[in-house]
Amino acid sequence: MQDIRATDYHTAGEPFRIVTEGVPEIPGSTVLERREHAQRDEHVDAVRRLLVNEPRGHADMYGCFVVPPDDEGAHFGVLFWHKDGYSTACGHGTIALGAWAVRSRLVDAAPDGETDVVIDVPSGRVTATVSCVAGEVRGVSFRNVPAYVLGQGIAVNTSRGPVRADISYGGAIYASVDASVLGLSVDPEHYGDLLALGREIKWKLNGTEWARHPSEPRLDGIYGTILFEDLGRRSDGPHQRNITVFADGEVDRSPCGSGTSARVALLASSGQLAPDQVLTHDSVVGTRFLGRVVQELEAEGRPAYVSEVRGMAYRTGEHHFVLEANDPVGLGFALR
Repeated sequence: MQDIRATDYHTAGEPFRIVTEGVPEIPGSTVLERREHAQRDEHVDAVRRLLVNEPRGHADMYGCFVVPPDDEGAHFGVLFWHKDGYSTACGHGTIALGAWAVRSRLVDAAPDGETDVVIDVPSGRVTATVSCVAGEVRGVSFRNVPAYVLGQGIAVNTSRGPVRADISYGGAIYASVDASVLGLSVDPEHYGDLLALGREIKWKLNGTEWARHPSEPRLDGIYGTILFEDLGRRSDGPHQRNITVFADGEVDRSPCGSGTSARVALLASSGQLAPDQVLTHDSVVGTRFLGRVVQELEAEGRPAYVSEVRGMAYRTGEHHFVLEANDPVGLGFALR
C-alpha cells in the first residue's frame, strides 16, 4: 500500500495540491534538472498520476512536489504538475506555497507585516511576499521572473476564422487572443467554446518558431492560450477578464498568475499599463488578481518587466492518500 500526504489549497478558485510526504527522491542539482528527471522517472510520475487522476483528482487538478532549492538563497524548490505533465511556472501555486510555508511554519513570519518566501521553480527564482495581521495570512503577492514579449499579431487560422495572437513569456509562454474577435465573452456560459478554441490555438502555435524560448530549450512550448475580454479602464489602470486554457485542455479557474505576468508584459510594452498603474485581472469565475510592473529591465536581449501579482490562497483540506495493491483502477483515469 502506497501512502502519500498532501495539503490542498485553492488560489482564486484554482486547486493546488502540495505533496508533503510519499514522493521518491528526485535527483538533480537544480529544480530544472529535477523537473527533467521527474518527467522520465516512472516511479515519481506515478505519484503525479495517482493524485491528478480520478478518483483522487480530476482533469483540472493542479499540484506540486516540494524539492530542495538550487542553493541556500531560497527556502525550497518546487516542481509544478497537472494532468498532462510538469509546467515551468505557476503563479497561483506560488501564492498558495507562500501561504502554506508561513502557516506550516516552514518559514518564520512576523505576526504583523510582510514576510518573503523565496522559491526556486523551473523557470527561475521567485519571491512570494506573505502579509499577516495578528498572525493570520491576509494576502500573498509574488514577484516573478522577468516577462517579455516574443511576438505580436501572429496569424492563426481557427475553426471560427482567422485571429491574431500576441505571444509573451511570464515564466511560461502564452498566446493572448481577444475573445471578442471570436464572437465570445469570457463567462461560464461560453466555457465549452472557450476551452475548445484555447486548446486549438495552443496546438496551432506550439510547433512554430513562436513557441521557442530565446535561450533555454527546456522552456519551449506554448504553455497556454489566454482568451481575454477588455472591461475598460479603472482609475488605476486597465480592467480585463480572462480564461487561460493550458496543458491539453485544462482550464485555470483563477486569473492565472504566470499568465497575468505575461499579460502585464504585453500591456506595459504597448503603453496600456504605466509604471504607476495596476492591471485588475478577473477570472472566468469572478475571482481576481492584481498585477503591476515593479521593475523595467532587459532580458534575453529585449525589454522586460518584473511583475508583482497579488491574490490570496485558502486551505481546503489535509489528505492521506493510499493505493491498495488490489485496486482495479490503479493510478486512476481522466475523463473530460
